[in-house]
Amino acid sequence: MDLVIKQFEELSTDELYEILKARVAVFVVEQNCAYQEIDNKDRYSYHVFLKDDTGIKAYLRVIDKGVSFEEVSIGRVLTLKRGCGLGSKILAEGIKAAKERMNADRIKIEAQTYAKGFYAKAGFKQVSEEFLEDGIPHIQMVLELSDE
Repeated sequence: MDLVIKQFEELSTDELYEILKARVAVFVVEQNCAYQEIDNKDRYSYHVFLKDDTGIKAYLRVIDKGVSFEEVSIGRVLTLKRGCGLGSKILAEGIKAAKERMNADRIKIEAQTYAKGFYAKAGFKQVSEEFLEDGIPHIQMVLELSDE
């Protein structure tokens, strides 16, 4: 499996198409959630994905400071091949990209509440009460990188 990390303008049209296809499949169709998936944050992000010869298997974006939050953030975390550790692997690569490419000392996310344990394993801590985002329960979580 190949790891790819690219800024928006570096993505080929085929890569962008595959990314959007995967995100819509998971966040719109699978979760039955009608929302504006294309939100202009992609232009200010590193796109991190694992792919094989059949396409993207895991994806996330690392968003620059000041776009979603004051801090660097990670979002749209997904795996298409589940139960084999790709979620943890892509999250670790996203955290690494945030540190190395965006000089992040802190990462803030809005996680679906059911995934709290997944993010907690990577060191994220809950910093908000639960709230609804597009009808789905979420929480804000932060990962402090400065003390690593």
